[in-house]
Amino acid sequence: MKTYELIAPCHFGLEAVLKKEIYDLGYEITKVEDGRVTFEGDAEAICRANIFLRTAERVLLKAGQFHAETFEELFQGVKGIPWERYIPEDGKFWVAKASSIKSKLFSPSDIQSIVKKAMVERMKQRYHLQWFEESGAHYPLRIFLMKDEVTLALDTSGDSLHKRGYRTLSGRAPITETLAAALILLTPWKRDRILVDPFCGSGTFPIEAAMIAGNIAPGMNRSFTAENWTNLIERQLWYDTVEEADEMVNTDSSVDIQGYDIDGEIVKAARDNARRAGVEHLIHFQQRAVSQLSHPKKYGFIITNPPYGERLEEKEALPSLYKEIGESMKRLDSWSAYLITSYEEAERYIGRKADKNRKIYNGMLKTYFYQFLGPKPPRRKFPGKAE
Repeated sequence: MKTYELIAPCHFGLEAVLKKEIYDLGYEITKVEDGRVTFEGDAEAICRANIFLRTAERVLLKAGQFHAETFEELFQGVKGIPWERYIPEDGKFWVAKASSIKSKLFSPSDIQSIVKKAMVERMKQRYHLQWFEESGAHYPLRIFLMKDEVTLALDTSGDSLHKRGYRTLSGRAPITETLAAALILLTPWKRDRILVDPFCGSGTFPIEAAMIAGNIAPGMNRSFTAENWTNLIERQLWYDTVEEADEMVNTDSSVDIQGYDIDGEIVKAARDNARRAGVEHLIHFQQRAVSQLSHPKKYGFIITNPPYGERLEEKEALPSLYKEIGESMKRLDSWSAYLITSYEEAERYIGRKADKNRKIYNGMLKTYFYQFLGPKPPRRKFPGKAE
């Protein structure tokens, strides 16, 4: 089967998490850059990456790469790519996104226009046509320019992979599903440990944790643009991959995942989202303030996205809110806590310096993933095993 170079974009700062996911799927990684992991795979890999990867934003099929400093060089470079290998003569193709960093060509609209013209010229010659109906499957293209190096790739996913299909209502400061999954995977949390999100909003952290615990593939219940690329991917491969994912699901295990929020309506929305994700029975949602956070068991995890104070009136309330977070953490002194926030004074008002701190870009917003590490639980003793 033909092998392709596939590009998986992700949040800046979380490349290592995605890299491990791709390795675990069994594919060879060829390059890791800021916000992107490139790997090799066949048509089946396109299906499996879209359905199984929790932290990738989309899966792109690399069509070509070259250097260009002028629009003429861009035109000729694009025209030299064998588009007929990827796009049939009735395919609908367009440049969905163009981005340019530190390059002489920087106008997205001009780049998009020239790339489309060059693709049309190439396909006119190869298909011996003067006009393309574009009535068939969709082939959206993404183009990146970095220091005059041009990369062109077809988008196999369509909607971003963070759109799992379960979230219809979000809180005021939602965290994307892919970012939530990546942050959970950055922690040592496992399904046999307690997890509480005291600012659960629409339930993204608890739902993603429950999907990880239940081995539910994030892309099982949605569609992808490349499902209609029958010239490249047999439709049966999609069915086989969904069947593979279905066989791996195990939601019978007893887990202790909890989500709290002070807003009762948001808690209802979180329950609805969990039901659509098929994990409602794995999560306990409750209307509760962070000041009431307590738990009788030891060695649990707090993983949360507290308010950042993006609005002026909210910013005034942040010192007292983060003090409450700190008081709750003191009561749960054997627990570990992981917070993502853009609030620069978080550690000061929590009253404790984080053991680890990771800078992560949530879209264009610079945030910090503060990691307050609790003691490790004692090792379990197994009958008949030597000390």
